[in-house]
Amino acid sequence: MALTAAVAACGGDDGGGPMFADDHPRIYLQRNRDRLAAQVAAADPAWTRFKRIVDLQLDGSDIYAFQAWYAALVGKLTDDPRYCAAAVAQIDEFVTAEEAKIAAGERPAVAFDSYLEVGPLIGDLAMTYDWCFDAASAGQRTRWVTYANQAVWNVWHPEEANWGGTVMPWSGWSIDNPSNNYYYSFLRATMLLGIATRGETPEGQQWIDMFRDAKIGAQLLPTFARDLVGGGSREGTGYGVAMKNLFELYDLWQGSTGEALAAINGHARASMLHMMHSTVPSLDRIAPIGDHARDSEALWFDYHRHYLQTLAYLFADDPIAARATAFLADTSVPEMDQPFMYVYDFLYSGGVTPTAYADLGRAYYAPGVGQLYARSGWTPTATWMSFIAGAYTESHAHQDQGSFMIWKGAWMGYDGNVDSQDGLRQEPEAHSLIRFVDGGATVPQRADTTSQMAAVARGAGWVYAAGDLTAAFGAASPIDRWQREVVFLEPDAIVVYDRVATEPGVEQVWQLVAPAGFTVAGAAATTSHDSHALKVERLLPTAAAASAAALTGDFRGGFRYDERTTGTGHHLHVLSLDGAVTAATVSGASGQDGVALTLADGRTATVRFQQDAIGGTLAIRGGSGNVDATLSAGVQALPERE
Repeated sequence: MALTAAVAACGGDDGGGPMFADDHPRIYLQRNRDRLAAQVAAADPAWTRFKRIVDLQLDGSDIYAFQAWYAALVGKLTDDPRYCAAAVAQIDEFVTAEEAKIAAGERPAVAFDSYLEVGPLIGDLAMTYDWCFDAASAGQRTRWVTYANQAVWNVWHPEEANWGGTVMPWSGWSIDNPSNNYYYSFLRATMLLGIATRGETPEGQQWIDMFRDAKIGAQLLPTFARDLVGGGSREGTGYGVAMKNLFELYDLWQGSTGEALAAINGHARASMLHMMHSTVPSLDRIAPIGDHARDSEALWFDYHRHYLQTLAYLFADDPIAARATAFLADTSVPEMDQPFMYVYDFLYSGGVTPTAYADLGRAYYAPGVGQLYARSGWTPTATWMSFIAGAYTESHAHQDQGSFMIWKGAWMGYDGNVDSQDGLRQEPEAHSLIRFVDGGATVPQRADTTSQMAAVARGAGWVYAAGDLTAAFGAASPIDRWQREVVFLEPDAIVVYDRVATEPGVEQVWQLVAPAGFTVAGAAATTSHDSHALKVERLLPTAAAASAAALTGDFRGGFRYDERTTGTGHHLHVLSLDGAVTAATVSGASGQDGVALTLADGRTATVRFQQDAIGGTLAIRGGSGNVDATLSAGVQALPERE
């Protein structure tokens, strides 16, 4: 098979394809039971913590989101029959309730919200069926599988979906979109039910073939190879954390069959780096890109731990995994906080010796999602920034192409979504970019468009990026050109240059969004937050209507600084933190716009940009050495380690 050859080519296994166990348990434990049993025998703290919540559940507690397979796992590792008895009772109670709804002509719970929860629900059933096979009666197993087969069949046949013989169609949302979080739920139900029932029902092998060949082989892997180079998710960092579920499936599949799907096309491994670089230096929150419905502040949570922890386990022999393990220990979630997530600390504890991550590269670019991250170091006091120029193709993504964010000790420039009521503010007004207003209305960025990161380069103490955002507005927009170039001079200065051309009468609003208010003084504005200060100084255009105000509407906080101009032109701004720039003066040349900076540490820097095309020059004098660099179009490979 083509997929088998692809796995072998990536070093995932010996190329023999998946190997399935004939006897129960078939899911995961055939290849992992000895490892987990050793942790049980050693009274590993992660095991003790996990088993305690299972015991509490069995003793009458109601642990939030407790799944039957937790008890089934304890039962298989301890040979204590009461755990499988509890797991079987929980699944049977659930299936009985579903059967009652179906008999009444109602949609069962598994169909709620376009089958979003089919993965956890049917996956729980399948793992309990497999691990506690002998504890369930033949009648129970038959009922469970009949119900589960119908649920999975309905997922992949939305127009013909039926319950109890009554056709109950649904939208089919994202059944063919591997970049959407729903897809991973559909995969979980299909894969686990197939492995659990293979050889016992005609559907068992059908579901395995659907998962491995039709979905992973024919859809997900080629899509990721094309669209997600560099890791991450086009849904952003909020809904994108759902990829933890996909990475867990890679592990469950490998543990069940020996086949390492995670090794193909590099996305999973790259996502380790993407997760670390998209986390701010305080290691307690992630870059808030896209919708964040659960937590608008994008604080690190058990889900982020699960995401990175699973990847480190899957790539245990990779040097990056060792650094990810040390990184995890330093985050605000050094162990799972929520009891329903304790199981993952048990499954993935140990096995990787942590290595200090201070030698990781300080800049990372993920071309598939169009996100660039840069930082002055890997200490909590470092300055961090992001810049976006890429694809806008998913419903949970925002109109944020061309935007940047800045962190030093706290948010200095951010996505206003952080302070929104619902975490779903997608409009340009909430982001640090240029907003265009035509006829009194904001020109929207259009879905299914792709902006271009035209340049990425890194040198000693500096990072350069250029994005062409023109395409974000669609072919018929009044925006003829918007190109933004960013130069990050470590540790605390950023130069931003914009080339803009629009149809007559279109207003340009250069905006910076921050959690604290702005003080506007002439061509400069300052904002302070958590003992740090950010100053933005306008050098071009020489005249603009500047103002600042609180975010209004569905926001509980946040402020925006605006500069309004019209006509074709160029914008040149210097942003500095904590007085890092003591002087900034225009320093152009023929066909160029530029700025000469005097830095507080004694260095000087001159940055110039071509007026009509991407590119320019950078000169730094003083400090540890002089820099003379040509800034030009083209994306350089950034080192993983420095």
